[in-house]
Amino acid sequence: MEDRMYGVVLWADASESKAVIWCEDHGNLAYYSEPEVSFDCGEPLDAGDLIQFDLREESECRRARNLRRVDPQHAPALPARLRGDTRQPASNVISFPQRKQ
Repeated sequence: MEDRMYGVVLWADASESKAVIWCEDHGNLAYYSEPEVSFDCGEPLDAGDLIQFDLREESECRRARNLRRVDPQHAPALPARLRGDTRQPASNVISFPQRKQ
């Protein structure tokens, strides 16, 4: 089953066309790995980009396909905020960044 979803890129490797995506449903992370660039943009994906994609559940992994960049650098600080300060127990909830109108 495939669903259309928004997500924020947490990590990307342009040379290998790979990315890790935080999904708007706060479920498991989605992984993008395609031999050819299939996203609608002129530049490689970067951490913080807001994208829309087709999500497919595969055994124990979520796969992203048909990526489309919605807003470059929508949440550039998000990866660092999610890593946070690991010296204290995490009690803060980080909400999914709102899409700019």
